[in-house]
Amino acid sequence: MTIIDLLNTPLLLLLLPIIAFLYASVGHGGASGYLALMSIFAFPMTFMKPTALILNVLVSGVSFYFYFREKKFKWNLFYPFAITSIPFSFLGGYLSVSAYYYKIILATALIFAVLRLVGVFGKEKGALKPINIPVALTIGAVIGFLSGLIGIGGGIVLSPVLLLLGWANMKQTAAVSALFIFVNSISGISGFLIKGGVLPSASLLLIGVVFTGGFLGAYYGAKKFNSLILRNVLAVVLGIAIFKLYMTA
Repeated sequence: MTIIDLLNTPLLLLLLPIIAFLYASVGHGGASGYLALMSIFAFPMTFMKPTALILNVLVSGVSFYFYFREKKFKWNLFYPFAITSIPFSFLGGYLSVSAYYYKIILATALIFAVLRLVGVFGKEKGALKPINIPVALTIGAVIGFLSGLIGIGGGIVLSPVLLLLGWANMKQTAAVSALFIFVNSISGISGFLIKGGVLPSASLLLIGVVFTGGFLGAYYGAKKFNSLILRNVLAVVLGIAIFKLYMTA
């Protein structure tokens, strides 16, 4: 099948806006979900990374807009991570990795996404603590590098960190993650392009369907939204992708 044939698969077109909706509702761009779907439908690796980053920029930007409008964004929670994540995301985007290691790293990152969806990560601490700047700088560098390398924004890793360390509540985490994903995705794309990579024109066909899901998810998520059933369904989809990635690596 050609990429155009794959993009016209009804099940893919049904699941993409659902993924965008759910991820945007918690301030994420959805790259790990898009990559999981593309893996299940056997898209070529050369298409997956740049497409996920493009869609990530779109959805995380919309998500940040709504959370920022609701006054949930805290600059002091964002900049320590961004200072190091942006250059390291560029470096990750610039570098290429073999299909074997790409699948292993992606599958491992998807495990974080599943744990986040089923509630293992995501519980607020009773009292918030001041952010530790040196630790945040180090975390930002690590997340940024992996984000650029495999084509995600890093929110699936940053969100649990903020919540587990007690540095932010749920809404603040969503707002910070949205902008974090946005800037890292742009940085990753920049590194990819400078290395000589080409953005697949076919990926533009997905923008409309993903934007619709992301817009609605960001709007309801910034207000008040929770959908346990849909999140569990998405967790199953990601679980299938993890299994397939490990089995075909």
